Amino acid sequence: MVSTIAVALKRLPEGDGLPLPTYMSERAAGADLCAAVREELTLLPGARALVPTGFAMALPDGYEAQIRPRSGLALRHGVTCLNSPGTIDADYRGPVNVILANLGREPFVVRRGDRIAQMVVAPVSQAAFTVVSDLPQTPRAEGGFGSTGTRVP
Repeated sequence: MVSTIAVALKRLPEGDGLPLPTYMSERAAGADLCAAVREELTLLPGARALVPTGFAMALPDGYEAQIRPRSGLALRHGVTCLNSPGTIDADYRGPVNVILANLGREPFVVRRGDRIAQMVVAPVSQAAFTVVSDLPQTPRAEGGFGSTGTRVP
């Protein structure tokens, strides 16, 4: 069963007439976000742009919103979100924007109302950091990038 939390949204002038964040299926984890551009925005290959979504919000304490790419845009066009997942903190009240990047080979046009990203609202834990002289040992130890191999044993 999915739990539900209340998130207050404020529609901004550029968001007039656009859908609010919307879950596109019954069990979707992310709500789709629409582009609130006034005119078409062409992202050339290698380009990036800050795209407005037309709303601001107030997340409850203890929650964050993660802005993530849409898999279809990534696969078909090479369009993704930079700084992904982008985190929106519970104390932020400004406009929600998406940093889109075109990693594809062709220009990509963003039109008003296009679904450009998804937003996942999730609980947050804050760590209590403690300095120690030694860390507990593990079989992996200090093995880093690629140290576990690429095949299942």
